[in-house]
Amino acid sequence: MKKLLVLLLLATFAQAQTKDEQQIRSLYDAALTEGKAYDWLNHLSNQIGGRLSGSVQAEQAVKYTKEELEKLGLDRVWLQPVMVPKWVRGTPEYAFIETKPGLTNNVPVCALGGSVATPAGGIKAGVVEVKGIEELEQLGRKNIEGKIVFFNRPMEATQINTFKAYGGCVDQRYSGAMEAAKFGAAAVIVRSMNLRLDDLPHTGSMSYGDLPVSERIPAAAISTNGAEFLSTTLKLQPDIKFYLKQNCKQLEDVQSYNVIGEVRGTEEPEKIMVVGGHLDSWDLGDGSHDDGAGCVQSMEVLRLFKETGYKPKKTLRVVLFMNEENGLRGGTEYAAQAAKKKEKHVFALESDAGGFSPRGFNFDAPQGFMEIVESWKPLLEPYLLHQFVSGGGGADIGPLRGEGVILAGLMPDSQRYFDHHHAENDTFEHVNKRELELGAAAMASLVYLYDNYGDEPTAVDNGK
Repeated sequence: MKKLLVLLLLATFAQAQTKDEQQIRSLYDAALTEGKAYDWLNHLSNQIGGRLSGSVQAEQAVKYTKEELEKLGLDRVWLQPVMVPKWVRGTPEYAFIETKPGLTNNVPVCALGGSVATPAGGIKAGVVEVKGIEELEQLGRKNIEGKIVFFNRPMEATQINTFKAYGGCVDQRYSGAMEAAKFGAAAVIVRSMNLRLDDLPHTGSMSYGDLPVSERIPAAAISTNGAEFLSTTLKLQPDIKFYLKQNCKQLEDVQSYNVIGEVRGTEEPEKIMVVGGHLDSWDLGDGSHDDGAGCVQSMEVLRLFKETGYKPKKTLRVVLFMNEENGLRGGTEYAAQAAKKKEKHVFALESDAGGFSPRGFNFDAPQGFMEIVESWKPLLEPYLLHQFVSGGGGADIGPLRGEGVILAGLMPDSQRYFDHHHAENDTFEHVNKRELELGAAAMASLVYLYDNYGDEPTAVDNGK
């Protein structure tokens, strides 16, 4: 009798695994042969373009994605109002290095998001180069006052995980102007967050903290080639002058929206799973990798379930968050409304690392859940998903963090991501159709596995 029971259990597990294998295979087949993500991205990128919060393009993206979600026949599609900052770049920035009066070399720069403008005639001043914020204290006001501080700490090339390299130096972009202003600096120039040498400046958010408006100084990024040239020139001729002119402006907040679509769960509708990306982008490129790719992949998850006939047991939402880049207002508002309505979120998956080949997922989850994830590896590894890392999630889903909520992030190959991140070349032609589709299928597969086994530890053996 005992032997018969064991055989029955093994047969049940084998049958379940076959069912899981078939469902995941069908998701990949549908994504790779009749996917919609690439077409959606083409429209967002080439018909709308860069979608900076508060811009006309951002509102066009809201309208377009809502209409496309409605075409999928979801149970519900709606817009969630959110107030967002409106920062405008103005006319293109201009900068040069002056080695002697009348002898200049132009260098590529762009204003950092949230920066103030220079005076109408620009700023021309001496330059002091530092490798990080901590050096400001060592130099002191007497060496900084009236000068332009040049933050020139590069991303660490020896880091295999390029996001760790980014994290190791992005503080100079975000806080550099705030800290340099305390020592009387006239402006700051920051080396672009880019591992390769090129002529493209990379923008990104910066903050003045609680610094009074009257004390705020202009902040701009310089291309990596420009940073190398400026640094070399300073070594040869420390008394050079740097000229910067930018015309950016912070306007009053405006209303925008998160775009949300929902398929109601068949068995546990009170439990909510979220897939999402951020609909806004910077304005230099068209935001294809950051984060148009994540948005269309998230939309595709719901379409793939519809296409393959899978009806989720838990409620599944796609959320296209507004204002991740310069405020995180969309993610914060979504979490606030969820708490207000006492909604029970159990799982959230974000794609915000580019549309490159998927390699796996990171998780903000307890060890017990990571053991469940380990049991899913045999189902995912055939699709070259092999990285399952504890620690991560995503910026927009971060505000949902709480007891019992599993946060996850899609991990694409990251080696080329920072070639494009926040730069003019974050454009549609740099996204590979097949890689984008593989990412969408990977996300759908993880959602499927969580929906069936994510909160049932007794079902761990199913994936073995």
